[in-house]
Amino acid sequence: MSGVTNVAILSDAQIQREIVIRPFADGTPRPGVISYGLSSYGYDVRVGRHFKVFTNVYGAVVDPKNFSPTAFVDIEGDYCLIPPNSFALAESLEYFEIPRDLLAICVGKSTYARCGIIVNITPLEPEWRGKITLEISNTTPLPAKIYANEGIAQIIFLRAEQVCRVSYADKRGKYQDQKGLTLPFVLGTELAASSRNDKVSEDRPKVLSPAAE
Repeated sequence: MSGVTNVAILSDAQIQREIVIRPFADGTPRPGVISYGLSSYGYDVRVGRHFKVFTNVYGAVVDPKNFSPTAFVDIEGDYCLIPPNSFALAESLEYFEIPRDLLAICVGKSTYARCGIIVNITPLEPEWRGKITLEISNTTPLPAKIYANEGIAQIIFLRAEQVCRVSYADKRGKYQDQKGLTLPFVLGTELAASSRNDKVSEDRPKVLSPAAE
């Protein structure tokens, strides 16, 4: 049929063979744990121990061109409690390297989705590499508990019919090789925001969850 584009979804064997994932986990069932690791046509990524939870204590404004770290409270521990109708950023435990002919997309895990917890990840573009920044929304009127080092979302890998002309690495994408939990920024504005916010970040104490104390 004319005009049809062939896009293939990678299987478990292809994912294990072609995608750099560190540390890699198989899909062995783990009792009492939200599942993670290799699945039939995807990889269930784990969330790390570092979270940034929105707060209005400091009166910050959410501005993608001038994002202030005072919009968040840092939490580190075995779990994170997200307040009702609030939002958190987190980082994947795994590091990824996406090949040039692939695009990866994220879908939420049913266990969290059925609790009203929505996880979003923007597409992982060709030749992007790093740990994934996870966006987690608590849509419920109750606090939501997120378990570190357990599954949080599934990554599905799509192979294009043709290799792209320009990859994320070619564009020198701003989130390439991001280290730590990276906040949003717009190129050309991040240096001024960084110098202005460094002092604020130093003055703010880190909050530990009860599990980390």
